[in-house]
Amino acid sequence: MGIYGALNTAVSGIQAQSFALENISGNIANSQTAAYKRTDTSFADLVLGGDMNVRRQVAGSVQGFSRATNDVQGTVQASSSATALAIKGQGFLIVQDQTGEVDGRPTFGGDDLYTRRGDFEVDKNGYLVNGSGYFLKGVRVDAATGNPVGSVPELVKFDNDFYPASATTSVDYRANLPVVPQTTNYDSSDASSWLLGSGFGATVPASQSDDFIASTISGDAVTVYDEKGGSHDVQFRWGKVSNESATATPATDDVWSLYYLSDGAATGADAAWTRVDADPSAAGDQNYAFDSDGNLKAPADGLATITNLTVNGVNLGDIALNHGQGLTQYADSEGQMTTKALDQDGAPSGKLVNFEIADGGLIQATYSNGKSRPLYKVPLVTFNAENRLAHLDGGAYAQTVGSGLAIEGTEGEIVGQALEQSNVDIADEFTKMIVTQQAYSANTRVVTTSDSMMQEALSMIR
Repeated sequence: MGIYGALNTAVSGIQAQSFALENISGNIANSQTAAYKRTDTSFADLVLGGDMNVRRQVAGSVQGFSRATNDVQGTVQASSSATALAIKGQGFLIVQDQTGEVDGRPTFGGDDLYTRRGDFEVDKNGYLVNGSGYFLKGVRVDAATGNPVGSVPELVKFDNDFYPASATTSVDYRANLPVVPQTTNYDSSDASSWLLGSGFGATVPASQSDDFIASTISGDAVTVYDEKGGSHDVQFRWGKVSNESATATPATDDVWSLYYLSDGAATGADAAWTRVDADPSAAGDQNYAFDSDGNLKAPADGLATITNLTVNGVNLGDIALNHGQGLTQYADSEGQMTTKALDQDGAPSGKLVNFEIADGGLIQATYSNGKSRPLYKVPLVTFNAENRLAHLDGGAYAQTVGSGLAIEGTEGEIVGQALEQSNVDIADEFTKMIVTQQAYSANTRVVTTSDSMMQEALSMIR
């Protein structure tokens, strides 16, 4: 081969180093591209001449090949976007590319594509689209449980629907009652002054309302909802019935009655306040009792029921009161009830106001009534040979024979409100650029030297 072989080898070296520089250039250009995976360059030598005679083999030419780094993690950084996501560890998102448009709406076709670029936003049609124009796919979930409904991913699309109204069925009511309630009638020298008189029964007529209020303390208020989402304010008041006495015969506990305002417009003999039966399963109207340590004694399970809760003529049905272990009676210097929790499970209807992708890939919608519910779960897939995927524009990949088929499930996880950055290290790329430049220059010297030697050989016949 001689001089011509050296010349051809040097040319192959120039081509290989040019190929490497092109990859370096692309890496640097995409150093700020979300989830970009750098392309490294590997070189392979081609042996020239000599056949199997090892003593005549010559160091031959070279070829440059791209080497993907799809399995190299980029830095995960927080994002201000509620619909952004990043993948930590292995895995790819399933996406589709738009093939056309009909009446302003995108149409889709073709095979699934895959990406790690998670800068998704909601477009005008309600789809989640990333910065490169790829549409996210997810699996629908049950709004109540969050469990997947089926297993086939579909394009994530949000409809401008309403959160349905739901009637209140239970109230979580936790509070501390004072040992000595400082009612309007309170007299520190008279232990009976703060007690609710026996003249107040299961209902309190409007004519006795002022006396009743003077003998009780506020129990706070909660808004409950009927089945159509209508709101109704329920106001509570507590009246202490008896003080604890170990010397009395029989001994007495600290006992309280709980009332709610059933008709704010009642007059005369009409019932304005209604007592809550703490234990409807027991005979008679049961009150709340506390032991000497201030813990709830009855009802023992901390559960009570307001039977046929009626507010201003609207019957809301049976409402459960869940006190748990959170209803206590401890001393309070101000002599008033302290609310720990007062929440209910009903809701009015609500308009869709926002979406977010939570850790783990659960897509949730938030509504104007403060409620939220899950809509989709974003799945991850992996490949036996992810570096053999075909690169497409915009950080997308297509499966190939070399990569194998997509495999459901992966050890990777989705991080909500975050973005994976490029895995390009600028300092490393600059170092490779210097080495590539020197190798390119060295190959040009071989070309120059080979040309000079050829000129010398040609001059021998002159």
